[in-house]
This record gives sequence, C-alpha cells and structure tokens, in this order.
Amino acid sequence: MMMKKTLIATALVGLFASQTAFASEETQELRKVIEQQQKVLQDLERRLEATETRVEKTADVVEEVAESKSATTIGGYGELHYNNITDNKSGSDKKSIDFHRFVLFFGHEFSEKTRFFSEVELEHSLSGDGKPGEVELEQAYIEHDFSEMFTGKAGLFLMPVGIINETHEPPAFYGVERNPVEKNILPATWWEAGAALNVKAAPGLAFDGAVTSGLEVATEGSKAYNIRSGRQKVAKANASDLAYTARAKYTGVPGLELAATAQYQADITQSAGGVDTASATLLTAHAIYSIQGFTVKALYAQWDIDGNEAEALGRDEQNGWYIEPSYRFNESFGLFARYNEYDNEAGNSEDTKIEQTNVGINYWLHENVVFKADYEKVGGAKDSDGFNLGVGYQF
Repeated sequence: MMMKKTLIATALVGLFASQTAFASEETQELRKVIEQQQKVLQDLERRLEATETRVEKTADVVEEVAESKSATTIGGYGELHYNNITDNKSGSDKKSIDFHRFVLFFGHEFSEKTRFFSEVELEHSLSGDGKPGEVELEQAYIEHDFSEMFTGKAGLFLMPVGIINETHEPPAFYGVERNPVEKNILPATWWEAGAALNVKAAPGLAFDGAVTSGLEVATEGSKAYNIRSGRQKVAKANASDLAYTARAKYTGVPGLELAATAQYQADITQSAGGVDTASATLLTAHAIYSIQGFTVKALYAQWDIDGNEAEALGRDEQNGWYIEPSYRFNESFGLFARYNEYDNEAGNSEDTKIEQTNVGINYWLHENVVFKADYEKVGGAKDSDGFNLGVGYQF
C-alpha cells in the first residue's frame, strides 16, 4: 500500500515538472516574439520620425517657395496693329503691320510697406542701328507707404498726367491707336526720374507731387520746340533744369473721375546756348463718367512756352482736346466714337489745327484679351482716311 502511494506521488511530481518545463519553454518563445515585436515597433518609430522630419523640411521649402512666388510678380502686355490709311493730299497709302509694343512687368514686395515696380518695353519688334524700334525702360522705382495717408516713390516712373499715360494696357482703352491728343500734347507715354509723393487727403480725394527730370527740346530743325520730341526718357538725361508736377484727383462719386495736373519747367531747352530761356507750363484736366455700360471721357491739355524762338515758330502755344463716348453691351462687345483736335503750332497765325475722328468696336475674347477695329478720318491741316485693326493682351 505504501509502495502504491509512493508511485502515485512520483508520477504526479513528474507530470508537474514536465508541465512546468513546457510552460517555461512557452514563456521563452513568447518573450522572443515580444522582443521581436518591440524591435519592429522601434524600427517603425524611427521610420516615422524620419518621415515626419522630411515632411517638415518639405513643408518649409514649399512655404518658402510660396512666399517667394507671392512676393515677386511677373506681368506684361502687347499689341499688334494693322494700319491702312490713305493720305488724300499726296495720294500715298500707308499699309503696314507692326507689333507695336511688347512689354514685360516685374514687381517685388519687400514688405507690406515697401515694393518695387518695373517695365521693360520693346517697340516695333526690332531695335538697334538702322532698326525701327527701341528697347526702353519705362518704369523702375521703389514705393513705400509711410502711413495710410502718405506714399512716396523714387526712381523712374510714369508722369501723373492725362488718362492713358499711367493706364495704357490695350484692353483698357478703345481704338487700335492711342488718341493723338495725349500722344502729341502731353506727351504719352511719358516717364521721368525723380521723387514723388501721393497724399490721400480724404476718401476719394488724392494729391500727387513730383520733382523730376524734364524735357529737352531741340531749338533748330523741324522738331524745334516739339514737346513729344523733347522727351529724354532718362537716358543720360540733361538735368540742368528740373520739372515740378502737381496733380489733384477726385473719385469720391461712383463712376466719376475728375483730375487736373500742372507742371512747370524753368527751361525746356535745358539752358541751351544762343536762344532765349524757354520756361514752360503744362495745364491739363480730364473727366470720366461711367454708368450702366455707358462711359464718356473728355480731356483738355495746353502748353505755354516762353522765348522768341518758340514764338516765331508758333510753338509757344500747343494745345488739344478730345471727347470719347462709348457703350459696352456686355463682357465681350463695346462701341466707341472719339473726336480729337490738337495743334502743336497754336501760336501761329495760320490754321495748323488737326482734327481726327475715330469710330470702332472692341471685342474682348477674355477680359485681358481684346480685338479692335476702327475707321479713322483726319482733317484740318491734314487730310487722310482709312481703317485700323489690332489685337492686344495683358497679364
């Protein structure tokens, strides 16, 4: 009996021992699995951290690129013209096609208050000796907001005169060619170098003042005392006599713009020897009113020039005006008519006044792409007629 109990106890102990050994083996296997999983998790954590680092770096680069793109801007405009005009006095025809202007704009914002603007223009497709065109720097200036009321700029900029001198992208105006009054009297496009201040005096009321380089007219030949030919375009410009310009502009009524500019230059010959001092004063004013698709524009400009030489040529007085009603039916179509009178020898006793009438249509393929066609009739001191076709864009 005693032997039987001993055998049973031995068997139980052996069974327990074998089960304990088996459990120990399972525990070791489980530990190995857990350790392997921990290694996998650690590896995944390292990979995740590396991925997060790369994502953060990529985000920083994207943010830097986005900031760079938003700070620097590129734009431009251009226009292609076809002119078919007959000179009824000489009987000659002008039939020409010309990519008149190709302009690129570059701007940059250094901060919310300080910015840079520039425009480079290629006229008539080709420039150089014997070529019809020019490469011109039309704008290059720094602008800074001193406050909400005062903004200043320094560099090369467009003069604050007339309607189209500061806004002349093709989709912005009617007619293939720019109006002859602002071209020959003001003279657009007109830029100088210097410093200017804009004052926002009240809602809708602003004043501009500028001290800049000035005109240098010829004193002999067919272009003597001709305002347009006197533009130096800031190309090693003679700065013996500076120009002083002031403008007031009112836009306080919706659809209405009123503006007037005065400029004075002590001598537009830039102190040329052997001739009288030719002090010159420009006065110009314009009005624009728009309501429900209908717009009317009107402008008057005049120069008064001192000196016996200018008076002898009748160029001591030069003036002109135009009126332009237009109607835009929708986003695509608009009609206009424009009547112009101008005289670069208004001080002459002879009738040298030139009259020009244009009637035409603009078709906007897109708000920034326009096709144009107009009929042109010139009378007075000249006699010609014909038509013009054009396409223009801006971006």
